[in-house]
Amino acid sequence: QVTCVEVVEAYVERIKEVNPLINAIVKDRFEEALQEARQVDKLLSEGPGDDYLEEKFPLLGVPITVKEAFSLHGMPNTSGLVNRRNVIATSDATVVSRLKQAGAIPLGVTNCSELCMWYESSNRVYGRTNNPYDLQRIVGGSSGGEGGVLAAACSVIGVGSDIGGSIRMPAFFNGVFGHKPTTGVVPNDGQFPNAQGVRTSFLCTGPMCRYAEDLEPMLRVMAGPGVNKLKLNEKVSLEKIKFYCMDHDGGSIFVSPVDKEILQAQKKVVEHLEGELGVQVRRVAIHKMKYSFQIWSAMMSSKDSDGQEAQLFTDLLGDHGKPVWPLWELMKWLVGMSSHTLPAIALGLTEKLMKLNPGGNAKLVSMGKSLQEEMEALLGLDGVLLYPSHPTIAPRHHSPICMPFNFAYTAIFNVLGLPVTQCPLGLSSEGLPLGIQLVAASYNDHLTLAVARYLEKAFGGWVLPGKV
Repeated sequence: QVTCVEVVEAYVERIKEVNPLINAIVKDRFEEALQEARQVDKLLSEGPGDDYLEEKFPLLGVPITVKEAFSLHGMPNTSGLVNRRNVIATSDATVVSRLKQAGAIPLGVTNCSELCMWYESSNRVYGRTNNPYDLQRIVGGSSGGEGGVLAAACSVIGVGSDIGGSIRMPAFFNGVFGHKPTTGVVPNDGQFPNAQGVRTSFLCTGPMCRYAEDLEPMLRVMAGPGVNKLKLNEKVSLEKIKFYCMDHDGGSIFVSPVDKEILQAQKKVVEHLEGELGVQVRRVAIHKMKYSFQIWSAMMSSKDSDGQEAQLFTDLLGDHGKPVWPLWELMKWLVGMSSHTLPAIALGLTEKLMKLNPGGNAKLVSMGKSLQEEMEALLGLDGVLLYPSHPTIAPRHHSPICMPFNFAYTAIFNVLGLPVTQCPLGLSSEGLPLGIQLVAASYNDHLTLAVARYLEKAFGGWVLPGKV
């Protein structure tokens, strides 16, 4: 009913209208996108048949955006690091290439935190991204630009990556859908920084979007042949799913208590599932979740099976430049002279501390392994766990620095390797998005995706910012 050019033009106009407020797209490719849209319209007019096109180009003409940490040919690929300011991608990351081959049209690249290791998307290259629901709030990180751009209806679908919640936190704070796939299914190649050593089994690349039904087609394209490991063709009977529910992590000293409104939203989900599906949602208290932050930190800095040390964040900070001394950077930061953000400097300082307690770390790594076994056994082939996405709704700018470990609610599932879908659940009394994490055992992504589609119908899914 509409041409591809009209669709792309509509999104370009929308971006021009709202991006000055939210600063989510940091570099656009509007001219190239319109050129590609013309080619799509030409292909459609030549009419090789809809069935053929649907099979060959499942995302034909769909506008997408890509986290700037991924290579998108001709676009910057700095990951918010000042020393990489002049780095322009000369090729596409594997997932970007697959989406383009499926017919998707990239509109541009979106902001992230410095080196993708913080949950506020702000850096010294592009500045800060603002939440479309309240410009004084964060979009989350590190795929924060992606969360903001989707929430503001500036893009249809987007590419994110997640090693501690970098897809799910922005999806939660911006009221959109995000999926962290089972580890090792979607390739991570072509992003900076990429995972090395033990972290290759914690980093996940995945889809972000406004509508739950878009997660699966995106995941199929992004996974390529790897999709065979997932059971996406299996029909899911929601009544047969065993639902479990945990209200909080058990009271970690490092993490804020969970907001009342987040708990209320979760309670409504439980009541809805029990009332409408006739299932019983079982409350569980998994004791080791209390140590989520410590387990994640220890596993992130552990050696891999070949004895290779985890890459130091401080080394990444020195990419394309001289080595970085975090303490010296802190001094420079205090007088406004550092080209790094405070969270990046703080991470550089604290990673040294992790090395001081090898015995304690080994204990935490083994606790993580046993938690993984416990979760896999609990969830089995037919279980889904409901768990808060974050202890608070989207915080104000800069405030994460006061509660730096709240990301533990998402991070624990990276080191456990489990698939998680982030699902929006309407808005809070302040008009900010609420949501929930849906967790399944490895390779059971189809269960969380099915529950997300169901909850979208029940709770309304994405809400246009400014509508309330």
